[in-house]
Amino acid sequence: MLRPRWKPSFALVGVLAATACSGSDAATSKFPTWENTQVNAVSRMAVAGGVVAVTSMKSDGTLETVAIDLRGGRRLWAYPATMAGRLPGMGVSAPAIVETGKGSGVVVALDPAKKGRWNATLIARDAHSGAQKWARPMHSTFGPQRCGPYICVSEHTALAKARMVVLEPDTGKQLWMLPGISEVEWSDPRRVLLLRLAANPTIESYEIKTGKLQWQQPIEQALGPGLDMSGGWAFGATGDNLVGYVAPYTNPQSKKLSTFGLFSIEMGSGTVNWMRPSVVRVYPSGNPGHAPVVRPVDRQGAYGGFARLDPESGRVLGQITASDVPGSGWWLAFPDRMDKLGFLQHNAQGTAFDLASGKAVPVEGQRGWSFCITDPKPLPLRGQAPGFYPTAALCEYDLATGKRASAATAPPPWFTGSQDGWRLWRDEKGAIHAVNDQTATAPGMYG
Repeated sequence: MLRPRWKPSFALVGVLAATACSGSDAATSKFPTWENTQVNAVSRMAVAGGVVAVTSMKSDGTLETVAIDLRGGRRLWAYPATMAGRLPGMGVSAPAIVETGKGSGVVVALDPAKKGRWNATLIARDAHSGAQKWARPMHSTFGPQRCGPYICVSEHTALAKARMVVLEPDTGKQLWMLPGISEVEWSDPRRVLLLRLAANPTIESYEIKTGKLQWQQPIEQALGPGLDMSGGWAFGATGDNLVGYVAPYTNPQSKKLSTFGLFSIEMGSGTVNWMRPSVVRVYPSGNPGHAPVVRPVDRQGAYGGFARLDPESGRVLGQITASDVPGSGWWLAFPDRMDKLGFLQHNAQGTAFDLASGKAVPVEGQRGWSFCITDPKPLPLRGQAPGFYPTAALCEYDLATGKRASAATAPPPWFTGSQDGWRLWRDEKGAIHAVNDQTATAPGMYG
């Protein structure tokens, strides 16, 4: 589960947002496709039990939780939504959805509080009908997450008594809890891997039913001392390993740059497999656990070239050198198979390189996917802290001209990811698109 934690940073070679993609109809007519223009999706999308759940922004700036039928794109139901205690750099919180058997599921989201001393109410609803199953009052929270067959949520996050609770999705019964703030980074029916946010952050594995600790690994063990999670983080799984990324952060008082980089942990034992300190993840690019692309930064803050890494081993699969990076004003662009790296110059000729050989290739005929909007505006949310951004959208460009390609195609799987053969993305206007092209299940750029 991937989550950028900071405002878009042009210094890090891209716009950071949260999930999703381009603004056109799906890839080809031979596959089942649909689009839903009734929503303005601003969060990641959650999928389970044949239902897509997303947070949408209405025209008046308020939020709502929307459920959509995965097979046909039909809107099933919608209820008002809110955020209470979520930090702007985390992006708009998405609903959590858990499949509960026999094709049914439960959607859990944060509703506005009706009255009293609570700021919001966590409500579980039947995924298809929207019928309420249970409610839990919330003071402050980062939002619900699926953890295996259950729901995990950090609550009281703005208070000293912050904790994470694990809830049964059909009844809301609390199964176990952990003190402090935790985030789910991976789970299956047997265990959950949590990022424990503390002075010394750790990755910890717990037995999902009982909460029994299986192992813990301090992130400093992988990347070294001097971590500050304020810069952001992202995680993704590949096989039996969890690949993590911690972004750099400059302390405003000391002006010192925090420790940052990429690392891999074996999920069964917590053993560190490999590490790549002092590299930044670039955007757009693949999930850290699927197709990470990074750029080294030296102690003086100078950027190197670009490299695509093998998430299994951490070794370099392809790279271009710092001397080949053009001057300024470019945006990264990758083709569908991510075998080339393009430098997009809007409305002008760009450049392209073959990642395997590192050599320049003729730019004529080269296309690449890059962000549709390079200067995103924060969402005009009513009653929320300022600084929240919508999830990103990708568009395809002709690198020879710097103009958008005319053909209407779906964004690549390395960006959208795929679940049970379905790929989902949002366009620039927030509409949701889907194609069932039977792409193998894999995480997208942000999960």
